[in-house]
This record gives sequence, C-alpha cells and structure tokens, in this order.
Amino acid sequence: MTYPMNLVSPAWLAAHLDDKRVVVADCRFALANPSQGRQHYQTAHIPGAYYLDLNQDLSNPAQPHGGRHPLPDIQRFSQRLTAMGVTSAAQGDADVAPTWVVAYDDSRFAFAARLWWLLKYLGHDRVAVLDGGWQGWVQAGYPVSQDGPRPKTGQFVPCPKPAMVVDRHGVSHRKDSPGILLIDSRSPERYRGDVEPIDPVAGHIPGATNYFWQDVSSPGGWMRSPTDLAQHWAGLDAAQSVMVYCGSGVTACVNLLAQTLAGKPMGQLYVGGWSDWCTSPEYEPR
Repeated sequence: MTYPMNLVSPAWLAAHLDDKRVVVADCRFALANPSQGRQHYQTAHIPGAYYLDLNQDLSNPAQPHGGRHPLPDIQRFSQRLTAMGVTSAAQGDADVAPTWVVAYDDSRFAFAARLWWLLKYLGHDRVAVLDGGWQGWVQAGYPVSQDGPRPKTGQFVPCPKPAMVVDRHGVSHRKDSPGILLIDSRSPERYRGDVEPIDPVAGHIPGATNYFWQDVSSPGGWMRSPTDLAQHWAGLDAAQSVMVYCGSGVTACVNLLAQTLAGKPMGQLYVGGWSDWCTSPEYEPR
C-alpha cells in the first residue's frame, strides 16, 4: 500500500480512516480565542481524530524570552504521541510498523503544519497535512463525529534533528553573510511595520525578505500546485542557506511545508521568530 508524503487529499484520508497505521490529529486553533479549536473539535471532527492544542500540546509555556510558542518539552510531547497510538519510524522494532500521522486544521495549514514540522524535527517523516483542511473534508461530504477516539498505544521514540532549527544568536550572526536568505513569513503589513496586532514592536529583522505564508495556498485552504510552488520559491535556488521565521514559529512552518512540496530543501526554522527578536537585548530596529 502506498502512503503519500507531506500532503494528502480528503479522498485519500477517507479511504484510510480505518487503517491502523494512520493516526489523525485535529489541530484547529485560534490565536485570538485559544479555546475555540477544542470547542470546534468537541462539536464535530473527523472520525477517530485526536485533538492537539497549539498552546498545551504543540508548545511549551512562553517565557520572558524565546518567543510566544517555544517548542514543546520533547518527553511530554512524545508521551502524548504514544498515547495517540503513534509509533515512530526510529523506534527500532522491525516487527512494529511506523505510524502515518495526518494533521488538519481550518486555518490554511497554520497549525497542522506546526505538527508536521515537529514530527519531522523529532525524526518522524511519516507525516502529512490534509489538503483543504476541515472545510475541504466537510464540503466533500465525508463523515464527521462527536465521539472521542478509541484508546491506542504506540511507541514514539524521538530523534531530534537540531540542524533544523536556528536560534536568535544564529540568525544575528549569519543573516548578513553571503548566500544567506532570511525569510519573514508574516503578512506584508506586519513585515513593513504598518501594523502589529500581537507583539510589542512593529517591523522585521533587518535583511529579511517577505514571503507571506498565505501565498502558498488558496483562500479555501488548498495548497498550490507543485509547479506553482516551485515558481514561488525559485529565489531559494541561489541561496546557500535559508532561515525562516514568523511571529512565533507557527505559520513559518507553512512556508517550510510548501518549500518541501516544491521540491526545494527545507530551510531552518527560527522558532522564536519576531516575538523573540523584538524583545531581546540584541534587538535591532528595522
């Protein structure tokens, strides 16, 4: 049986809902209303899906520095995945089939891509996001449920890949070097500093180029074609190294996902993003 990498259609997921090797994760969330995603999940979700909360599951609590959404504690997050029935590709038991994880949201991949990236970071490549998200699933007429998922047990053994991340000091020291491309994934308005609805300072990291994360998908939440994405990311071909950030390491993951779908090498994630940079002692105005 063939399992697609990185992106699956609603039709594919509907055909594999009963596959024991597939675990579905509902990642719906709203930054302005943190309880909204869980409420929507309780109202209706894809049958068998587990709910993962951006603040409680996909992040650690924010500290004075480090950004609004630090990476989750690896042990705690791994235990959560194990309890969802996820078995890692790195757990070493040849008799146990690794699990495919399919993540979805209703925000054009904003939060599903965070889970996608986290699993890649922890050495689990068998992960994809649902094209079209929740809306695409419902509009296609596939079933929904209010029931909680059945208890499962997995074996998730994390194998972190530290080369996939870069911190504030790394960005500061490398951003002006030849061949370095620093990407700001936020909206053009936030990048220019015209508005700043979340963080205490407006602007962007000096030297950053703006690639708005929503430009890789349609308003309905469908990813652009690989050909369109390859054209969109053509500027990466001349870069020796790419670093990507947003406000707090969440929507930047959509750009990282799109780079992968375009057949480009995935850049490093500056997890702290603008929320870390603009509150740091080394802060540089734009």
